[in-house]
Amino acid sequence: MGKVTDRVSDVDMKNIAIQKYENKKTSRIPTEMINLITEGKVYPKDHPLRSGVIEMRYMTAYDEDILTTASYIKNGVVIDKLLEALIVTDVDLNDIALADQNMIIIAARTLSYGKMYPVEVTTPDQQKIKTEIDLSQLDTISLELDSDENGEFDYRVNETTAIKFRFPMKNDKLDKTSDLLNSVIMQVNDTREKNDIAEFIRYQFKAMDSKKFQRYISEHSPRIELSAEVSYKTKEGQEETFRAGFQLGADLFWF
Repeated sequence: MGKVTDRVSDVDMKNIAIQKYENKKTSRIPTEMINLITEGKVYPKDHPLRSGVIEMRYMTAYDEDILTTASYIKNGVVIDKLLEALIVTDVDLNDIALADQNMIIIAARTLSYGKMYPVEVTTPDQQKIKTEIDLSQLDTISLELDSDENGEFDYRVNETTAIKFRFPMKNDKLDKTSDLLNSVIMQVNDTREKNDIAEFIRYQFKAMDSKKFQRYISEHSPRIELSAEVSYKTKEGQEETFRAGFQLGADLFWF
């Protein structure tokens, strides 16, 4: 029994040594402080991102292996795994607001391969053209609301009902309206009990009031506009521009 314990202990010690070595080497890779689009307002006062910035390191050739790992691709977690490797700030990826996620992904891409992103888009007259989007020039919508020390915001449903809510986080379930509401509503009047909030959503939150609340969140959500003005020649030879949208996925890191 003692020999088995010794062997396990030796393996653990070896893994610890390897991890220390990796941490030491990784710490030498240059990093950048990235400003979050939420300015940290959506996080509690003791959250590592409340300061409004996140530290990320530059991507190395070794990190590129993540982008081609078959199991990550199959499970749709390539970007998550890459961000976990690049984020230096001690924060759980699931505790990052969705509003900040796109900013962090774009920052990771910019640090890795530069700000110019080659894309293929379809023009209004149905031509497929290749162009480049300057990721540093994307329009942003700032968060104009003020939060409390919990990173929560006030909303009044009517004269008798007040809500405290937060913006969605990465790990929130958002498939259904009820999922969204249960995720973001943190307090109804004086109660923060999840069962009471669920009861309110199910039996008291009228559909019309719910829609107004969801619209309020959408209208005030900070975000990066994933679109840019693109110039092209029409089939008649005229110079025109249009706004082309694009998605953030693993192909953002193809270069």
